[in-house]
Amino acid sequence: MTAPFLEPYTFKNGVTLKNRIMLAPMTNFASSDNGEVTEEELAYYRVRSGGVGTVITACANVTADGKGFHGEIGVDRDELVGSLSSLAKAIQNEGAKAILQIFHGGRMAPPELLPDNQTVSASAVAPLRDGAATPRELENEEIEHIIKAFGDATRRAIEAGFDGVEIHGANTYLLQQFFSPHSNRREDKWGGSLEKRMTFPLAVVDEVRKTAKDKGDSSFIVGYRISPEEMENPGITMEDTLAFVDRLVKEEIDYLHVSVQDFYAGSMRNKEDKASRVQLIQDRVGEQIPVIGVGSLHTPEDVEKAMSGGVPLVSLGRELIMEPKWVEKAANGKADQIRTDISVNDREELTVPAQLWQAIINTPGWFPVREHAKK
Repeated sequence: MTAPFLEPYTFKNGVTLKNRIMLAPMTNFASSDNGEVTEEELAYYRVRSGGVGTVITACANVTADGKGFHGEIGVDRDELVGSLSSLAKAIQNEGAKAILQIFHGGRMAPPELLPDNQTVSASAVAPLRDGAATPRELENEEIEHIIKAFGDATRRAIEAGFDGVEIHGANTYLLQQFFSPHSNRREDKWGGSLEKRMTFPLAVVDEVRKTAKDKGDSSFIVGYRISPEEMENPGITMEDTLAFVDRLVKEEIDYLHVSVQDFYAGSMRNKEDKASRVQLIQDRVGEQIPVIGVGSLHTPEDVEKAMSGGVPLVSLGRELIMEPKWVEKAANGKADQIRTDISVNDREELTVPAQLWQAIINTPGWFPVREHAKK
């Protein structure tokens, strides 16, 4: 019997994925300083694109002042279309659909990466972390410019041959900053009530959908990634998010991707609330839109259990870094050979970019890392 995650999946727009497993968007710090994709990065994606149905790339910044990481993919200039095309082809040639994640870092961007060293956000409120810079509040004209930049990024993704884009509305970046009552203290049309805090992310969705319709065809996929809650007070609550996903499903996007570290984790705001955030979103809107589950799923059994609650698609991040051939091994009866940890000496064998490898090895608790290779 075929495992459920190996079965094809067809979106409402008619596009069929060969299976239900996706490579989650994982920052790899491997692009050139000018945003061009490198050979090291292409190799990393190639080796992970043979088994999965879909690859969602690391985030790509839509404006120069939205760059969130060293070594980030750029989609902010037309001259990068050739570079982006090489990335789309590297993924598609191995048999997977290629989706470009597009984003703006907002107040989370490292100031040294920005043209004027000044972060921007919905309001001039610093993130709650040591030494964080206070952003400058965006003016109305700048907000409109960023919305258009998401549309331009979508056009470039289409010109580069990608199968879709994922709008990054999660992980405390700009779209989430506008939705959050912590980072958005505005009292104009872009903030104030819960409804008004939805205005900017919904305007971005509208611009991306419009561009996809005008410049692409009906097969172009548009997804949205969301973080269910925030730690901050005031901050995004699960009630806020359920109201937002109710609204998002009316926008004719193709999927909703929930961003959590652990599929089964309960509330980060209320320790008594143990319900899986992914499952809550699936139960709320899963009949209307495909929900992608993610978070600390390592074995085929883990993935099947996660899907048993109705989630039709699962993205694997850390697991596909540790085991690039996860799908192939699961499909060929070799599940017992799937790696669920790594040693400090495995980088070349796993085709992981040097900077990402350093982050993995030097961030305690992020990956299960052994000191020595298995004998």
